[in-house]
Amino acid sequence: MRVLNGLDELQAAVGDHLGYSDWLEIDQERINQFADASGDHQWIHVDPERAKEGPFGSTIAHGYLTLSLVSMLVWQIYTVKGTTMGVNYGTEKVRFPAPVPVGSRIRAGAELLSVEPGGGGQRVVTRVTIEREGGDRPVCVADVVSVLRF
Repeated sequence: MRVLNGLDELQAAVGDHLGYSDWLEIDQERINQFADASGDHQWIHVDPERAKEGPFGSTIAHGYLTLSLVSMLVWQIYTVKGTTMGVNYGTEKVRFPAPVPVGSRIRAGAELLSVEPGGGGQRVVTRVTIEREGGDRPVCVADVVSVLRF
């Protein structure tokens, strides 16, 4: 994990790739729990037998499940010392270029795009790219906006 000591080091890291999270396996139980939480029970996510005959050959994670893991994965990549609070502010752009088949392992990489005053603190934009182990395209790319207070 990369540790940035305060606002000056955070600003100096703009343009840097900050590292990678640990690998995380996406199992059917996690997919089913997300389906229950979101109300999205489409068969490509929750019906393994039907999904075997579908376009992906198995169930796949919801794109929004993958996106929801961004916060957890980014906390494994970097932290900023001296903050009193951090909040999710939103996303500038989100894409799901490839599916996440059940049983896949994913990890996130993070690139710090900008740090500017805003939102009652420092508005931080991080490009988070989630990849699937063995995959040839990312499964999620999101420009995530946070507000950090020091």
